[in-house]
Amino acid sequence: MELASTHAQSNGSKPAFSAGHLTRHMDLFSFIECAKRTNSIKALFDLLVSCASEEGFGEVAYGALTFAEPPRLQGYLPRAVTVNFPADWCHRYFDRNYHVIDPVVRRTPMLPGPFLWDELAKQYQLQAAEHVVLDEAREAGLKHGMSIPLFGPFGRVSVVSFASPFDDADPQYRMSHLNALAWHFHVAFAEIARPSDISCNGKVTISEREKDCLRWVAEGKSSWEIGMILRVSENTVNFHLKNAIRKLGTTNRTQAIVRAIRLNLV
Repeated sequence: MELASTHAQSNGSKPAFSAGHLTRHMDLFSFIECAKRTNSIKALFDLLVSCASEEGFGEVAYGALTFAEPPRLQGYLPRAVTVNFPADWCHRYFDRNYHVIDPVVRRTPMLPGPFLWDELAKQYQLQAAEHVVLDEAREAGLKHGMSIPLFGPFGRVSVVSFASPFDDADPQYRMSHLNALAWHFHVAFAEIARPSDISCNGKVTISEREKDCLRWVAEGKSSWEIGMILRVSENTVNFHLKNAIRKLGTTNRTQAIVRAIRLNLV
């Protein structure tokens, strides 16, 4: 996640923090604010597409790759919750069961963070069928694609994929912002799709020290740097962050920050 850096004071003062500090791009701030006000998955996805389009990556797909429990949404599609890829490509993809051989789908659970589709062939010995999927996707207008693995509790894995129709798009430059956008969408989607999961909205409580640690993580600081700012050990910082992650029902720091913002805790 690309985070705006601020001048760290050694006296332990808190950073001037708001949701907008998560990135220098105002459209991400707008996404966060608008996502809080919608209970419609379609509206949320349209908002995601709008923000990604500002980056030149308006071809978007979101899907769950694993399921720990039966889906609760009527019409919920296990291979693609929602997608705005070209219609002809979608029809071909599903008719030919490309999800079985798609290198993006196959590699996502094994990769820890965002990755470029163009890099898959360089990092792995792809099978001929996998090359076919990537080549046909480019021909369909999905150029310079990237995917963000989204890991949840109980081994759940979802993915947001972005692609650009433009030959001169620069996915590497846009990756950190789109990564942040994907995580915000993922958390917002989960809260809309599973209302029972957010019934604890007013019950989640994290300590002031845990809030301090999350705020500084959101500013891009490491545990060691946070320890220097707050005048505590690195182990103490990690202890507070692990507690915050657990209390928020998340699995990593990025997801904890996103959820804490949505619950107005930081």
